[in-house]
Order: sequence, then C-alpha cells, then structure tokens
Amino acid sequence: MFESLSFKGPRRGSFSGHGKFVFGRIEVLRSLFPQEESMSGRTIKFCDGFTRRNFLQIGSMAMGGATLPQLLQAQAGNSGRLGHKANIMVFLAGGPPHLDMFDMKPDAPEEIRGEFSPISTSVPGFQICEHLPLLAARAHQYSMVRSLYGAVDRHDIYQCLTGRVFSPSQPVGGWPCLGSVVSKLKGHAQRGVPPFVTMTPKMKSSTWGRLGPSGFLGKAHAPFAPIADGANSLTLQGIEAGQFSGRAQLLASLDALKEQAAEIAEFDGVDAFTEQALGILTSSKLANALDITKESTKTLERYGGGSYEKAGYGDASHLHNHDLIAARRLVEAGVRTVTVNYGRWDWHGQPHGTNFENARDHLPYFDTGISALMDDLHERGLDRDVSVVVWGEFGRTPRVNAKGGRDHWPRANFAMMFGGGILPGRVIGSTNHYAEEPEDRPVHMQEVFATLYHAMGIDTNTATVNDLHGRPRYLIDHTKYHKIEELV
Repeated sequence: MFESLSFKGPRRGSFSGHGKFVFGRIEVLRSLFPQEESMSGRTIKFCDGFTRRNFLQIGSMAMGGATLPQLLQAQAGNSGRLGHKANIMVFLAGGPPHLDMFDMKPDAPEEIRGEFSPISTSVPGFQICEHLPLLAARAHQYSMVRSLYGAVDRHDIYQCLTGRVFSPSQPVGGWPCLGSVVSKLKGHAQRGVPPFVTMTPKMKSSTWGRLGPSGFLGKAHAPFAPIADGANSLTLQGIEAGQFSGRAQLLASLDALKEQAAEIAEFDGVDAFTEQALGILTSSKLANALDITKESTKTLERYGGGSYEKAGYGDASHLHNHDLIAARRLVEAGVRTVTVNYGRWDWHGQPHGTNFENARDHLPYFDTGISALMDDLHERGLDRDVSVVVWGEFGRTPRVNAKGGRDHWPRANFAMMFGGGILPGRVIGSTNHYAEEPEDRPVHMQEVFATLYHAMGIDTNTATVNDLHGRPRYLIDHTKYHKIEELV
C-alpha cells in the first residue's frame, strides 16, 4: 500500500529547508485531483472515496497530448502573473516597538520618544525611524495602519494568524487561521503543491512557534512546515536523494490503486495514471522553491544576509532575509499562503540589551529584507497577486522602563500592508500624543483580516466554513468588522 513518500535534498549554501512532508495515500490523490460530485447523475468512487473520473483525468493527460507539466503551468498564466492570489505574512515575534519604527513621537518627553529620530518618507507628512531609510524611500509602495487594536497581552502568533483572541466560547476544535481557511475555500493552486506553508523554525515556545492552527477544519488544512522540526533538509518521508534507482519499488507501491482502477471495465490508461501520479509525488517543485541558491547573486545580495542563530535572547525565531526569498519562491511555485517568523522583538531591557540596542541590530536587516521583497514582487509583476502583511502580536509601552526597555502594550500597534491590490501610499489612523491608544480611525485586527481575505478573492460578508457540527461559521465577526475601505 502506498502510504507516504519523502525526498531528502542536500543542504546547499547558507540556506537549508528542512522538515518532513508526509502525504497520506488518499490525501495525496485527492489533492492532485479534486473529487467529482457526480458523473451522469451519479458518482462512481473507489472504496477510498476517489472517483473514476479522477483516474480518467490522469490517464487522459498522458494520452491526449497535453502533458501534466503543461497543465500545471497553464494555471500560472503569463506576464509575471501567478494565476492565483497569494498572501505572505511576516510575523515579528514578541511585539515590535511601534514608537521606534512607524509611529514616532519626536515632541514627546525623552522617556517616551526614546533615542531615535524620525526621517521623512516619500509620502508627505509621514515620518518613520532613521534606521529604516530604504522603507522611507518606498513609503509610496506600501500602506501603514498606525491605529491597530484588538490584541491582548499574550505572546502568541495565534492573534496574527486568526485575528482572534483565545476565548472559552470558541467552537470545538478552535478557530482556523487564515492559511487553513484559504486552503479549505480555494484548494490547491498547483497540483501537488501545498496551499499553506509556514517558515516557522523549531522553538521552545509553543505560542511563538505555533505553526498555524487549522482548528475545526482539521489536519487536511494544516500548514506544511519545512523547518519546524529542526532538521537540515526537506524530505518526503522514506525516500533519500539518489534513491530513485529503486523506482520499481515506488511503482509497486501503487499496485493496490491500480487494482482498484482495473475493476472498472471502461477504465484505461492505468499505467499512465501510475506514471503521472509518481511524477507529481516525486516532483522537485517544492524543494526547488525552498532552494534559494537557485537565485541570482544579484537577488541574494539585494536581500542581504542574516543569521540562523536565534535573534536576540532566549527562544524565538532567527533573523534571516533568505526566508523572505523562500516565501516569494513558494508563492511562485503555487503556495497560496506563506507565514514567516522573523526575529525576536520582545525587548524589556537589561541584562538582555536595551530596546534601542536590539533595534539597532534588527532594524537594518528588517529594512533591507522587506524593501527587497517589495521590489522583488513589483519587478516580477507579482505585486498584483501577492498581498503582504507585516506585524507583531502587540506594540510596546510608550514609556521606556528603568532597564532601557519597553514592555508589552496591546492597546496600540501597527500593520504594514502592500501588494495584492492593496492601495499603496496610505497612512491609516493615528494614536494620541504618547502613542498610547488609537485616536483617529481605530482599526481592529479583524479589519486587517477582512482586507487580506478580500485581496485573496474571499468576501467575509458571505464566505463561511463549517465547524465540526456542520454549522457554517463566518471567517471574522462580519457584523462588526469589514475590509479597510481606504485600502481597497
């Protein structure tokens, strides 16, 4: 019986994609060819629920002239368009200091304004931190929400994945995150490529390192997490690189499916089915997407480097711009949703360095990486199809503490957004004179989600997913929150 496959690619250069990608026998086939609801008024299924038409589709591809690669490529369109909508979320774990990045208060007392000075941007009247000169020059290419609220004082990526906070009243199984919802509603953009990938590394923290809760949608819509287990290579379980000399053994593992197909008299192209299915399952498409050494030297230099050591102190994510390259490559390969954990932004002060010492370390990498991603998407024509949000779980206290740090502050935060049809060059909302709370145009986190879903072609006023009891659930609290009209 065909249970799973694995491919293990060698470590290349300074980048290593790793983890396990385990396909269940039926899950793989279903992902490759969606089930038909009916055929001539009735559905013909094998015992595992896979339909006769599914098998015929594969056979016809091999026998009818159009090859599988051609059919897969057709979905991608041309002229730089993906052929599908995608989203990249960059998560700044720990809570980035909004006052020291995009909501500076130069007229406030020193203990509020901090050590950094503002600089002008390409958007008149909008100033940001002096350590973000590249983003200052590109302010007309992104929009900034400076009046974000709706978080709680909890170190957890959950808030940024779902737009919700933990509540005893949540449905059985829990709320699914955006990537899982998109997987459910949109399915695969490319056959054999997972719709949802997270570049979250292995962490001790279960909340920062949360991969992306699929909630009541189940494991079928959980993310593929290539670097979550701390391994050094991408694998499809059980098959080592260079092991394809045992191709006959792989073919033999599909015998049971071939026998099922042969039970239907009209079915033909069984061998073609086997060959096509094996071609997808052993495809290097995903591994290639994670192999950034295939990028030009110019591109690698544009993004800059970083370190795969844990950023800052304690347990958090690394700080490496190559993950941003991988995110772009993944959406090009057909992934719909990618999340990237980027650095540690929980800067309470000594003995772990002051807020400003840590910011001087992080901000240049951040400035270079996000600017490069912005330029890269634009130059490739992907900015029309790929939306990006950059944020953390909350902001930081307006007042610098006695240890030179800023503490947790869920009452005010920021969200950077660009691409995917999101209007650029907008500055949405403002905080009061000490950046304590929204003053003008408060924006709830769920409004950001409504906007991201809109960019993905999903209307939160009408779209629902069924919970474990079969009850339809809206993606957000649509009676209270809607897309940010200033950005769409």
